[in-house]
Amino acid sequence: MSLVTVLTSMKSFSLLFFFLPLLICHCNGFYLPGSYMRTYSEGETIWVKVNSLTSIETELPFNYYSLPYCKPQDGIKKSAENLGELLMGDQIDNSPYKFNVNVNESIYLCTTKALSEHEVKLLKQRTRDLYQVNMILDNLPVMRLTQQNGITIQWTGFPVGYSPTGTNDDYIINHLKFKVMVHEYEGKRVEIIGTGEEGIGVISETDKNKMSGYEIVGFEVIPCSVKRDPQSMSKLNMYDKIDPVICPLELDKSQVIREQERITFTYEVEFVKSNIRWPSRWDAYLKMDGARVHWFSIMNSVMVIFFLAGIVFVIFLRTVRRDLTRYEELDKESQAQMNEELSGWKLVVGDVFREPNCSKLLCIMVGDGIQITGMAVVTIVFAALGFMSPASRGMLLTGMILLYLFLGIAAGYVGVRLWRTIKGGSEGWRPLAWLIACFFPGIVFVILTILNFILWGSNSTGAIPISLFFTLLALWFCISVPLTLLGGFLGTRAEHIQYPVRTNQIPREIPARKYPSWLLILGAGTLPFGTLFIELFFILSSIWLGRFYYVFGFLLVVFILLVVVCAEVSVVLTYMHLCVEDWRWWWKAFYASGSVALYVFLYSINYLIFDLRSLSGPVSAILYLGYSLIMAFAVMLVTGTIGFLTSLYFVHYLFSSVKID
Repeated sequence: MSLVTVLTSMKSFSLLFFFLPLLICHCNGFYLPGSYMRTYSEGETIWVKVNSLTSIETELPFNYYSLPYCKPQDGIKKSAENLGELLMGDQIDNSPYKFNVNVNESIYLCTTKALSEHEVKLLKQRTRDLYQVNMILDNLPVMRLTQQNGITIQWTGFPVGYSPTGTNDDYIINHLKFKVMVHEYEGKRVEIIGTGEEGIGVISETDKNKMSGYEIVGFEVIPCSVKRDPQSMSKLNMYDKIDPVICPLELDKSQVIREQERITFTYEVEFVKSNIRWPSRWDAYLKMDGARVHWFSIMNSVMVIFFLAGIVFVIFLRTVRRDLTRYEELDKESQAQMNEELSGWKLVVGDVFREPNCSKLLCIMVGDGIQITGMAVVTIVFAALGFMSPASRGMLLTGMILLYLFLGIAAGYVGVRLWRTIKGGSEGWRPLAWLIACFFPGIVFVILTILNFILWGSNSTGAIPISLFFTLLALWFCISVPLTLLGGFLGTRAEHIQYPVRTNQIPREIPARKYPSWLLILGAGTLPFGTLFIELFFILSSIWLGRFYYVFGFLLVVFILLVVVCAEVSVVLTYMHLCVEDWRWWWKAFYASGSVALYVFLYSINYLIFDLRSLSGPVSAILYLGYSLIMAFAVMLVTGTIGFLTSLYFVHYLFSSVKID
């Protein structure tokens, strides 16, 4: 960090504490993380940006300028994009659409050359795949309102074109009627306008005139298809004024997509004063649909938790405590006789802490589960508190990746300490720490590479650039791997968990059962899934149907309930296995709660079949299933880790209460 940066930061904090009393005494403060208010003066020019073309039919984003649209006079310039935006397939470019604040006008943009066969084929394909054009003004996505059965439905973006029923022709949207809602703003005595490289800017009374102006609080569009005479329109220059038009309903007055056709692009803009305040301008996008469904899901999960907790307490208070009391009151000879007569968890006391099969893999998965769980908890909490604004595109994903990288220290610590507990020593901790650092990222990297080759073959902007691949690898190798090794080193220095009982040299024979244990494990996964599946529907709809997901408060509550259910289910199943003298509880405790991932993946397939019926082509289905597999695998690591660690604590507590010579 340079000296200039340090001095600037100190100056910023000094200003903050100096003006803090003023801010407390006088201001109606608001804060939406990731976005800062900007006011525009009368007649000031503002430019519209364009994002990738998207479709819920294919889930393959494409560059806006892959279609024959008008280009800016100064050439196409890409906006700076963060890590999350690149991974999500966003490609934000400048556009020729420009508005003058509070000036209503109708503008000519350009007339294309005669459409070639390839351009016609591409336009028709994008139209029939229901691709949407996404525009952004002052960080607000353009919104389109439609009426269906008397209900107003809002969409972000507008279609490339439309295909009327009863005809084989397709028509392009070439005239846009924009409505920009503005709120007139007057500066106060003291206002914080945001933070930047120069620290905190404070506006005083003398700067009031500079602060006054118009805030953009809404951005809507009515798309039209208008047939114009290309000969007369091509004589105009870009941004020449034209007469306003009424969107035609007749197809013969609409612009058909056909070879050798020349398409004229025009637009109108109308500024409307609004009472909406700047902090509330995102409310229209973040309307929480289905609030009752969220609450119903939470109440249902709470009832399941209390019912399950009741069973757990009854079992342990009436059975475990009674057995322990009886066991401790007997003398040694009676205990030996009791061991011969009784059956159950007390008989596996010499085998319950025997090393499980594939113990290294268990340590790796628990370590990675801790890392993903920590990332999820911090992300959801910060998002629920309002620190992950949808105005900051890609911020959520970028934050998750950075959190995952830095939480490698927790993964290494837990994984290596569990390894020391199982092995009784620290030998082999370095290879284990390397495997913890590589296991989950390696699997995700393989899946993403396969999907990326598919996206590259489709020329989609959703394909991760090769430079970003190397960036991610560098971040992983320079941050996550060293921190995981550091965490492993700290794990070797921490005191390993002491077993309360000794392990016999000869393993005890496990009695035959009437039913396989995997049936219980699969059945156990239904309870955590019952807690999760309603919220899972909203999350999948947000990802694949282009809806905003901003009910992180509900998600936080559901996550807490999920943790409680996973812990209870795993403990109950572990106790059931010990009662039938099955001392191989390690992996069963992990998969008892981790089996919810199977139901998550099956539900994702169900969502693909019944809710994404419009998804077209095998490429889209492969992409969907690939991303769903990554999600299900992460869920398995999280829930399995929660269940395993809870069961480990339970078994340790249970057998530490038994007196053994």
